[in-house]
Amino acid sequence: MSAPAPCALLFEAREQRLAALDALARNLWLGGMTNAQGTLEARLSGLSLLVDSLLAGSLPPPAAWPWPPPQLAAALSATMAQLGLPGYCRGQRDLSVTVVMSILFHLDLIVDYRDRGADEDTATAMALDAFAADWQERCGHIDELVDVFGMLPEGDQSLRWDTICGQLRSEGWQEVLRIRRLLERLPELGRLIRQLGRSRQTDEPERRSQRTVPVMERALAQHPQPHAVHVPDLPGETRGIKRSDRIARMLPAEAMLLGHPRLRLVWHARRAERTLLAYEDDDRMAEVRQHRSPVLRPQPRPAPDRRMETGPMLICVDTSGSMQGGAEAVAKATVLEAVRSAHAQHRACHVFAFGGPDELVEMELGVDAGGIERLIRFLGQTFRGGTDICGPLERAIEKLDAAQWRQADLLLASDGAFGATADVVSRLDQAKTTLGLRVQAILIGDRETIGLLELADDVLWVRDWRRFGASDADSPVHSKSLTAMYFPGALRSPENRRSTVAGDTASAAVRAGLHRGEHLPDQDQT
Repeated sequence: MSAPAPCALLFEAREQRLAALDALARNLWLGGMTNAQGTLEARLSGLSLLVDSLLAGSLPPPAAWPWPPPQLAAALSATMAQLGLPGYCRGQRDLSVTVVMSILFHLDLIVDYRDRGADEDTATAMALDAFAADWQERCGHIDELVDVFGMLPEGDQSLRWDTICGQLRSEGWQEVLRIRRLLERLPELGRLIRQLGRSRQTDEPERRSQRTVPVMERALAQHPQPHAVHVPDLPGETRGIKRSDRIARMLPAEAMLLGHPRLRLVWHARRAERTLLAYEDDDRMAEVRQHRSPVLRPQPRPAPDRRMETGPMLICVDTSGSMQGGAEAVAKATVLEAVRSAHAQHRACHVFAFGGPDELVEMELGVDAGGIERLIRFLGQTFRGGTDICGPLERAIEKLDAAQWRQADLLLASDGAFGATADVVSRLDQAKTTLGLRVQAILIGDRETIGLLELADDVLWVRDWRRFGASDADSPVHSKSLTAMYFPGALRSPENRRSTVAGDTASAAVRAGLHRGEHLPDQDQT
């Protein structure tokens, strides 16, 4: 067995100088080792200190900075404090690293400024001014991102500040900001989207739950109890002798008085006074009396389950031509609010933008460089085309098969001008029954349609949708439920479906001359 090889100590002392690299992000290595300011060991230690301090939301005193030199460190600290960078970087490692990389970049330009003829102080001031101008713009972008998404983008791999800053300068981003301002006038959207999904149980009851449980309640119950009733003078048991006027039960001695010529008057007197000696008879009859006593009795009571919320979201947005104008703005605001909620609460969000047949676009709108670009592109487009609700519904039902989306709810944002086929409605109902799927609709129109009522469990009506477009007109109707009010028979409710027969059956009944309540012989056999 050979002895272990000794540790190589030849380069240990030289590598010890670079030990601070282990604590630095990899994208800081090259700039940290090649920067023109200061010495290598002090620079690496200073970079590590700056990253940790910015991550904690504060800056150490400039005198405690190992790098850069004290005069430059003081000026840099003052600039960073004036921009409020420690506050922006608190808890944001990616942003902290990006700020330190920017410091390396701008301080490395001091040598170039001096080569162009500037003195030391002027070159330093030029570098600090460029750093301040750069981050003043980026801080404005950060404020916009926080205003739109509620927090900064996340993701070490997906974060591309340069790409994001370029996107924030585009005209499409201005549309995002406009839609963001619309959300302040639609607070109900935030509450609705927060309730989508079934990942967390709340204290609110689930209105759709039909479960009943027996509840023990106090009640008065009738209990039968046998009871013996004494019935006087009822022929039965002879218990003794008593005075009475009953001739049938008088003693023989009393009867003897009746046969005597003088004593018979005594007998009549005794009878009148009811003092004849007679046998005492009585009997006891059994009867059942009902007694009321308190008992605990089970009573069926509705016991709705607790409502679930905060889970994955499947958003179907109508991008047909009928949605142009104010409805289009509300639909875009729905998508933006869904993205904001998904980003802030770490929820999955999948958007189906549907128009006519074969006009279905699916988007995963995360808050990263790619997601922001897709969001800008979607919010910047104009809605047009027809309406086919079956395509997105079929795709949404297919997604429910995956474990990631098993607890998702479906949100429809549309003017309701569509109709799903009976097969798609049946598949959606089956998903509701077997998977607990809930379908929420946002009605961006004036009235509910049959197609919308067949799909949605609940409808949120954005009544003043016209005010989000170029018009300032209010809704001309007082209720979204005009169809249910004036055409209740048109809705394919379970009752209506049970009382409706197929077209072939109806034709056969007409040919057979049947009337209401009469059935074809074949139907009777079945």
